[in-house]
Amino acid sequence: MERVRHLSELPKAHLHLHFTGSMRPATLLELADKYGVHLPEALTSGTPPKLRATDERGWFRFQRLYDIARSCLRAPEDIQRLVREAAEEDIKDGSGWLEIQVDPTSYAPRLGGLIPALEVILDAVDTASRETGLGMRVLVAANRMKHPLDARTLARLAVRYADRGIVGFGLSNDERRGLARDFDRAFAIAREGGLLAAPHGGELAGPASVRDCLDDLHARRIGHGVRAAEDPRLLQRLAERGITCEVCPASNVALGVYEKPGDVPLRTLYEAGVPMALGADDPLLFGSRLAAQYEIARHHHGFDDAELAELARQSVRGSAAPVGVQDKLLAGIDQWLSG
Repeated sequence: MERVRHLSELPKAHLHLHFTGSMRPATLLELADKYGVHLPEALTSGTPPKLRATDERGWFRFQRLYDIARSCLRAPEDIQRLVREAAEEDIKDGSGWLEIQVDPTSYAPRLGGLIPALEVILDAVDTASRETGLGMRVLVAANRMKHPLDARTLARLAVRYADRGIVGFGLSNDERRGLARDFDRAFAIAREGGLLAAPHGGELAGPASVRDCLDDLHARRIGHGVRAAEDPRLLQRLAERGITCEVCPASNVALGVYEKPGDVPLRTLYEAGVPMALGADDPLLFGSRLAAQYEIARHHHGFDDAELAELARQSVRGSAAPVGVQDKLLAGIDQWLSG
């Protein structure tokens, strides 16, 4: 009988994890108590909240819960704790490289302004990386619900701090709002500054939103991208160009994009040759972390260990990790598979 290889021991890279959403539930409870923040039952029940973000009310509820959780991060020590704990959780799940995504403007009001907030975040990432041994970098994400000029400001700031650990520039929030091309100048600034373009697309909106990310923002990675499965020609384009989709199965189900884990089109993307990097998105709200996404691939899609190892390789190759780090992780994946 073939032994079961533990997926938490499979080396991998984590490319889709949002900042506040990475928080441990117990940490949220402690910080809320510390600052006297009243948390709704959806954040205290111990079970993931029921969210259907495919409609306007559901997305508003998701954003409201996220904003309440974020309001509990008020001091540099809170940021340091969140980042260190996120690193510890990733290490437990076999991650050797984490690119954590953050919009620093959301934290600026409580941390002394935009630049101080970004510096606090980057310092926390640097410290956590050194102390835990996990390779960590930052992807700065603009909010598509805000004015494109704000995104340009953020892109310039991200480029300015690229030597402090920023590797990419993204675009998050409801992709049904705002046109991708409205943010083309911000992404041009980021690309010209050497940052990887990784906007969200193809989750709440269909294949057209993925095409817009490719055509208008020249994306090298797509946050989510699962709805590309509805367009064979788009799948072929992603595969031929080697565009990595940061697929978050548990998140897709929790937000109502798909009814159940088996409906997430992992097989369709994989068999089309589209590179994937499985991600946890917002574990605080969706209830599962990185290794659990690989469990979904194994138990709901029939991925065998060789295919799971290939998914891990794709996550590493799609990352901004230095060549030496990638080589070490890829060797570890081969070792996991060989037993």
